[in-house]
Amino acid sequence: MLRAGIVGLPNVGKSTLFNAVTRTRKAEAANYPFCTIDPNVGVVTVPDERLAELQRIAGTRVVIPAAVEFVDIAGLVKGASDGEGLGNKFLTHIREVDAIVQVVRCFDDADVLHVSGSVDPVRDIEVINTELMLADLETVRKRRERVAKEVKRGDKGAAAEDAVLVKIENALDAGKPALTVSLTPDERVIAAQFFLLSDKPTIFACNVKESELATAGSNPYVVKVREYVNTHLSCDAVVISAQIESDLVDLEQSEAAEFLKSLGVEESGIGALIRATYEQLGLQTYFTAGEKEVRAWTIHRGDTAPQAAGVIHSDFERGFIKAETVAYDDLVACGSVAAARDKGRYRMEGKEYVVQDGDVLLFKFNV
Repeated sequence: MLRAGIVGLPNVGKSTLFNAVTRTRKAEAANYPFCTIDPNVGVVTVPDERLAELQRIAGTRVVIPAAVEFVDIAGLVKGASDGEGLGNKFLTHIREVDAIVQVVRCFDDADVLHVSGSVDPVRDIEVINTELMLADLETVRKRRERVAKEVKRGDKGAAAEDAVLVKIENALDAGKPALTVSLTPDERVIAAQFFLLSDKPTIFACNVKESELATAGSNPYVVKVREYVNTHLSCDAVVISAQIESDLVDLEQSEAAEFLKSLGVEESGIGALIRATYEQLGLQTYFTAGEKEVRAWTIHRGDTAPQAAGVIHSDFERGFIKAETVAYDDLVACGSVAAARDKGRYRMEGKEYVVQDGDVLLFKFNV
């Protein structure tokens, strides 16, 4: 399961957002630094309107959406890479997640303390990124020391690794995170072995006041964040209101929709946040649908049919024969699998088929 770590400076709304996203009250949300020490973990279902339509077509009561595991990580302060605050724990917990959701405060409120004394989201982003890069710089330099002897002996593998390390070290020295380094696919495979913190796909969540969500596009803090991350980090920035998400926790779906409508917005920020996380990680969804259940499965873009089958069970991939396939839009347009077959929309795909987002698949295998 995908793991996304929620990070940020103290008092930016991390724990409030975590509680809202996971529909729990696990994380303590308080007006002081380090109210989160050990990370809280919660599983969040991925919103997908296609599931309801597939449920209707399949005639089943059981629907299993895709899921993301969110981890609420302790607030970070300047000097974390040297162990300040809860720095060492913070960095260790980040190393264990697939993606980072960095919550950035984009609202003024005299009653909510800011660890730096004022609101400046770009400065806050740079504080966190600097600590991640400093930790990575230490990792890279130690790694280079370890491979130096093999490089001198003429080891080609060590030389290739060192060449990648040099590229990353130069970027980090220049204040650029590892994820901005231009690497070939082969070099990316090598770099993945280093588990660098600043190489994690990152989404910035601009946390705004409840009253400002509908007009967040003109919020000067949000504008600054979007300009900065697009220019310097090639990352996505989405707008959320942690307080609104918290208010939605105890509401029924219809009540939540009405509440959001009264605020002038069509949906909460959670859907956009999860979609952005999927996009950053290159993920997509395919479905299985039958009388027993309708289920969403998460795979990487570019995965072949056998690889997609392997997400269900390794035996499916090992003994893959073929995949009965119909595109979601075609299935909905036809109204049933039988009608899709009659109209030639239902087809058989082999081992080389690259699964598309929204494909509805039935695997044939033999072990």
